[in-house]
Amino acid sequence: MTTPEVRTRAVRLGPRSLAALCLVSAVGVAGFSWPLFADPTSQVAAHAQDAPWLFAGLLVLLVAVVTATISESGLGPKAVAMLGVLAATGAALRPIGAGTAGIEPMFFLMVLSGRVLGPGFGFVLGSVTMFSSALLTGGVGPWLPFQMLAMGWFTMGAGLLPGPDRMRGRGELALLAAYGFCAAFAYGTVMNLAGWPFMGALASNVAFDPHADVPANLARFLAYCLATSLGWDLGRAVVTVVLTLTLGAPLLKALRRATRRAAFETPVTFEPR
Repeated sequence: MTTPEVRTRAVRLGPRSLAALCLVSAVGVAGFSWPLFADPTSQVAAHAQDAPWLFAGLLVLLVAVVTATISESGLGPKAVAMLGVLAATGAALRPIGAGTAGIEPMFFLMVLSGRVLGPGFGFVLGSVTMFSSALLTGGVGPWLPFQMLAMGWFTMGAGLLPGPDRMRGRGELALLAAYGFCAAFAYGTVMNLAGWPFMGALASNVAFDPHADVPANLARFLAYCLATSLGWDLGRAVVTVVLTLTLGAPLLKALRRATRRAAFETPVTFEPR
């Protein structure tokens, strides 16, 4: 009988980190979903005037999450180096295909990295990678904090999947592929929520109607997703599945080997000369 491998975490979420993560997630959920739950009699269209403030607020909260995680978990130089390498790799992968038909290979790297390095590191990695890729591609704008938060959730979710210490082989790859497929659609859906309320000027049957009730706006939103992003979301999901099944095994092995050698939880000591 083989002894199950105990996973070493590069970032362990403590009380302050969890509190900051819950806070930013709650604000993020409100920022994404407010159109579906706003009072039809309120002046929700005026929210467009507040978009820059929401952008600034979310970005500050995201930075606070990263700062709290680093300060409380004692993120050492080895973990910082791992974070830098993976974030740079993900940022370099994102321009491949430029999002054409959902060809975005960075998503499979986020899934595998979150799986190996845990949810805390995964959230930081997803947020930093999206921020770095935005600087690289010139994609900085009011949508960036939404992308950072959604990618942080995406990568963190992979670290929360069951069996990180015991499951290996085809079963693990199938689990990660299934998660990547579903999470790719979820990412596209929440990003649609971020931009959907601001297309009211198009006066179409799929635009957000501030005077409609929740079921009517939900139907409009589903029609909007089907009409505008289904192809991209499906392409992203398929690419993530294909890359996970074909390249997942060697990449998981390499990430786990690097994690063992880094020994994140072992303090760095210096011998006297």
